[in-house]
Amino acid sequence: MDDHVTLHLAQHPEADELLGRSPLAALVGMLLDQQVPMEWAFAGPYTIAQRLNAADLDAHEIAAYDPEDFATLLATKPAVHRYPGSMAKRIQQLCQYLVDHYEGDATALWQDADTGEELLQRLNDLPGFGKQKAQIFLALLGKQLGVRPRGWQEAAGDYGAPEAYRSVADITGPDSLHKVRAHKQELKAEAKAAKAAKEPKSK
Repeated sequence: MDDHVTLHLAQHPEADELLGRSPLAALVGMLLDQQVPMEWAFAGPYTIAQRLNAADLDAHEIAAYDPEDFATLLATKPAVHRYPGSMAKRIQQLCQYLVDHYEGDATALWQDADTGEELLQRLNDLPGFGKQKAQIFLALLGKQLGVRPRGWQEAAGDYGAPEAYRSVADITGPDSLHKVRAHKQELKAEAKAAKAAKEPKSK
């Protein structure tokens, strides 16, 4: 992962700085990125670090944290997520997985991955990461964080294409954020139209 990269996903300077230097923070932000606005999700790792009185997230510390206390930490207002209880559990599962398989070091996920497919599989194996989330994170690693194993763009699918504006992988500022939002609205409208077309018409 390139040093001193600042991401622009939380649209909050300190939170974005943490995402750029901390692989675990970026993974946790990606995990939180569902059912809430993207900025809220990616500001989450910074909020968690602040509440732990830490400069960065530590997989060992989070995995070992009392589950009820960790859920409370996420639920304290302003809450880290709309569903702080279930997300606290998922973050702890993710950290426990990293401790068990990578000695708690998130960078070890991609440091020795020879191909994009191999890295995609590793990301896909993470608790809370399905194929789509794994592909988006792979695209983010390749496009903005300098992690580019052989064939990473192909493994990331549509998200790996240059200037795809389909996901957080393409957000580098307000302009690209607007383009990604517009694409997501378009997809929602298409899904809605497809659903309406399938529904039986009332007589």
